[in-house]
Amino acid sequence: MVFGFLARRPARHLEQFRARFTGRSLIVHRGFPEEWLEELLKQPGGGGHFRLDSRRLPMPRPTPVEWLVQTHVLPLDLPQPLLLCIREEDILLRHLARGSVTVHPSEIAWFLEELEDRHHARLRFGNPPGRIEVLRGISVTDNEALSMLEHIAG
Repeated sequence: MVFGFLARRPARHLEQFRARFTGRSLIVHRGFPEEWLEELLKQPGGGGHFRLDSRRLPMPRPTPVEWLVQTHVLPLDLPQPLLLCIREEDILLRHLARGSVTVHPSEIAWFLEELEDRHHARLRFGNPPGRIEVLRGISVTDNEALSMLEHIAG
């Protein structure tokens, strides 16, 4: 009986996570560079991103969002901060670093615009419930905002 409960826990965590975060964005970080958060909040919609500090993970009894990040996002070993766009069928991830420097918060809008085609990873929700398939996208070293460059050039 106890083992059945433990087997259902990932499915329950994922269900709770999806109920709370579908249609939202999450920034996973290890602290922010000085004044970065202040600049983020100045951006249109900048205050609408949920934020999770990964320095506290792993947690022995994680909340659903902590569980998802510590079991499915952090093992991808992508640079942080990370932008997660949670959708009905998947989560798109793109890191917010260029080299060792965090991009300016104004670039997040450009990243969101091209996220469907230019993401570092896609976590696809699958069957059985609680299963997540990882699909890799663009190279970790590729983090130019192409839509921004096209806008400037055009």
